[in-house]
Amino acid sequence: MDAIDEWQRIREQREKERLNREQLLKRSRDDEQKNEEEENANKRAKLLEERIRLATKKPEEEQVELDPDQIANIERSKMSLLQKTKKLREQEPILTEKEREEQMEKTILDVESARAPLAPVKQLASGVMFDQVDSSLIHSTRWKPPRQFASMSEMEADSLRRKYRIEVIGEKVPPPIPSFRCMRFPPPIIQALRAKHIKKPTPIQTQALPVVLCGRDLIGIAFTGSGKTLVFSLPMIMYALAEEIKMPLAKGEGPFGVIICPSRELAYQTHQVICQILSFFDQDYPKLNCMLCMGGGASSRDAQAPPTSSAYHMVVATPGRFMHLLSEKKIHLKQCKYIALDEADHLIDTGFEEDIRAIFDYLPPDKPRQTVLFSATMPEKIRRFAEQSLTRPITVNVGRAGAANLDVVQEIEYVKQEAKMVYLLQCLQKTAPPVLIFCENKSDVDDIHEYLLLKGVEVCSIHGGKTQSERLDAIDRFRDQTKDVLVATDVASKGLDFPNVQHVINYDTPREIENYVHRIGRTGRRGKTGLATTFVNNTQCSEAILMDLKHLLMEARQVVPSFMMQMGEQQEMNVGYRVGGQRSVCSYCSGPGHSIINCPKREREKNEQFRKISATDSGLGGGDY
Repeated sequence: MDAIDEWQRIREQREKERLNREQLLKRSRDDEQKNEEEENANKRAKLLEERIRLATKKPEEEQVELDPDQIANIERSKMSLLQKTKKLREQEPILTEKEREEQMEKTILDVESARAPLAPVKQLASGVMFDQVDSSLIHSTRWKPPRQFASMSEMEADSLRRKYRIEVIGEKVPPPIPSFRCMRFPPPIIQALRAKHIKKPTPIQTQALPVVLCGRDLIGIAFTGSGKTLVFSLPMIMYALAEEIKMPLAKGEGPFGVIICPSRELAYQTHQVICQILSFFDQDYPKLNCMLCMGGGASSRDAQAPPTSSAYHMVVATPGRFMHLLSEKKIHLKQCKYIALDEADHLIDTGFEEDIRAIFDYLPPDKPRQTVLFSATMPEKIRRFAEQSLTRPITVNVGRAGAANLDVVQEIEYVKQEAKMVYLLQCLQKTAPPVLIFCENKSDVDDIHEYLLLKGVEVCSIHGGKTQSERLDAIDRFRDQTKDVLVATDVASKGLDFPNVQHVINYDTPREIENYVHRIGRTGRRGKTGLATTFVNNTQCSEAILMDLKHLLMEARQVVPSFMMQMGEQQEMNVGYRVGGQRSVCSYCSGPGHSIINCPKREREKNEQFRKISATDSGLGGGDY
């Protein structure tokens, strides 16, 4: 054993000696390589200096002076990339934190707004964009304002706009006209408006109707319940009437105008409004037809296919269903010169955009058209995109885009998650019916519906999980006041008109502030006062939505609860929230409590895009079919 141990010890010692020799050899080689590299670097530096010396200096009698640019180039050639980068940074202007924020916001906004304009592919390829207002290619109408308004000076027109708090952007803006009769509508339309107890135009109608009647492209922004539907419906009826008188449509022809809506309920409501107006046209006027295109099951698809024996002057449609009819050649747009997008920000900024672009591809690329975009919430990125897509548009704005209706009293109440259902019953006692309750989830809608039924409340409900007939039936019963309470998801928040709703209850806060604006906009319509109650708590509400809600309340001069007053005081000092001394809003979603840099909606949509890209067989589709 001693011999073996001795042999093992000798072997380990020799192994250590071998490793030491290898380390010494490696260190020696590294030193030689380092010395060689330094020597080569010195040689290159000397060679470069020699070249510079030869380039900058000749024999004394023939010395040539270099210009500053050549000297600068030679100096730059001596610098490494790190040195060049450092020098460029030193030459950059020193920006304050506020200026850096503004620069970053502008960069992000430019990227988010960079989309191809809404136009047929053939038109984009040909480069024809109809960008001259006085060009014969621009869609024109025979409508002219009355002489008393046409002769109005710009100062007088601006004074009238200030009276109604109307802001306009654009060239050659028609004057505002505060009377339907002076807008030269035919007697049947005036009678239809009187039947709906509409005696005079709202501020948005006062300015936007003359703009659309003149044939100009329009971006209309106004708070909920301000009468935007009539602004794009009445001119389409007038245009269809004029074209039908000029040359009646034959079988299979039409339409002259199209209105695209983001939801079936909104399309159904808009179609009803148009049909009610058309019902006042007697035998002295040509018969006008308006077709409703929306999905909702195989039977409804068959029922809504346009009969070949009829001609349709106007179409109200959801994107997916209308695209389906166009692709099957059951309808065409060869004669269409008027297209309106209701809730345009929702149509452009969601999965509907592909369908909208596909619909525009069916428009004649070599013929002029009039495009009208309307919404209560129009973020800056959507407005920029719209301006690029339309022909010298006129923007008519009544109130800030995304601002709440000032006729709505907003109350924010802190309610624990487990106590919300019980407190909801108490909250219903604040006003007389009808009352509208909004929830984020379908399951909450069903739970509340069942709970209120057990308590003896006349209630109905709608959400995306119900059939189309069930949804429309619930809306009709609530609108006719057969039911006192309607419980709904955000499917009922955009555009639907319930003129008698006195109270809106937000059972939970929506993920985005624009949905909150649309929700509370179901009350306080047509100049009436409404009440909106919102339940908040730490479990369900994010800090971002509470910050937006706080600033929305402050903007509308509403009471801000004490637990919200201390929120975000440090953030409010951030320069990113103030531009030019005034509070700025997010250019992406119009939220007043944050900037585009930290917009939660933008971040969520980016994550959703990445998720869709990574899901190879997700099967997700766009468009309300």
